[in-house]
Amino acid sequence: MKFFEYNGKKIFEKEKIAILEGYLANSPEEAKEITSKMDKSVVLKSQVLVGGRGKAGGIKFADTPDEAFKKSIELFGMEIKGETVEHLLIEEKADIKNEFFISVTVDRNNKKPVIMASSEGGVDIENLAISSPEKLIKYHPNPLDEFLPYEAREIARKMQVPNELISKLGTIIWKLFNIFNKYDATTAEINPLILTDEGLIAADAKLEVENDSLFRHKDLVKMNNYKEKELDFVKLDGNIAVIGNGAGLTLTGMDMIKLNGGKPATFLDIGGGSSQDTIEKALNMVLDYEPVKVIFLNVLGGITRADDVAKGVIDVLNKTPKKVNIVIRLTGTNEKEGQELLEKAGIPFDISMEKAAKKAVEICKSLE
Repeated sequence: MKFFEYNGKKIFEKEKIAILEGYLANSPEEAKEITSKMDKSVVLKSQVLVGGRGKAGGIKFADTPDEAFKKSIELFGMEIKGETVEHLLIEEKADIKNEFFISVTVDRNNKKPVIMASSEGGVDIENLAISSPEKLIKYHPNPLDEFLPYEAREIARKMQVPNELISKLGTIIWKLFNIFNKYDATTAEINPLILTDEGLIAADAKLEVENDSLFRHKDLVKMNNYKEKELDFVKLDGNIAVIGNGAGLTLTGMDMIKLNGGKPATFLDIGGGSSQDTIEKALNMVLDYEPVKVIFLNVLGGITRADDVAKGVIDVLNKTPKKVNIVIRLTGTNEKEGQELLEKAGIPFDISMEKAAKKAVEICKSLE
């Protein structure tokens, strides 16, 4: 679960990391009103769950309420990497003396958390590891031991900051790591952490929490208005929609399509416990995706029942006015019942994934 910046900052503030004064605006009128009440120069920050908003023009500055109104009109509704801006964080404009970068994430190769820090933060941090890798400090805390403040101070020393900042910066590194642990995060990041006359302040907040831990964090789910995606849908550049119940099975189906000379148009994982309703939603999604010429539905029923799959397919095909070229591989739980339903409806199927994938490619090529 990814957090919008304004929610991430609420958590950082709760854990005693300083943030800038800021308020959420849901319209240009609110942006103007907030700026008027703050009575200072502000930053208008698009709230999206992707990076690179600054370079994309998603952050603007305003000195007056009228200027905030005009610039917020430009921001509301704009798209940043496929996300539409619906909220703005109106934040005081800080007098920045220096910028730092601190991040805690999971190093899957080393099977440990990793703290990354640099005395050079900001929009070009992504290039730092390539251009100046010596400026990016990496430290792997032992996940079985407590991460102690002196370890955080040592990271600050390696960042080569002035002596008077080592203790203060170390404290923030220590607090950020504790947030990472406490909230079962996969990423907890501040970029930039800014130095002002008031001290060190988190000017941004990136927080991602492991979905499998959300049962322990009901308050976070409520705060973030989070709804887990029912379907994992990725659009690709081919013309054969691949739908499967489980990521592995879906990827295998894609491999079968490519092995036979076809090109997948989608990766659509309907999950291991798909219902009739889920099948219908998935089919309607790919039917609305223009490049799709053929649908390859690859189901090996475990928790998913083959008769539910068949009912979903039949219902969609009966309702849609479109001509649908669909190839179905159906086997597993209640396969006899599901296959009988398809037979009665005159819808062909196969129990072999290899044969079904080959047939899907053949049909697609015949339509070219």
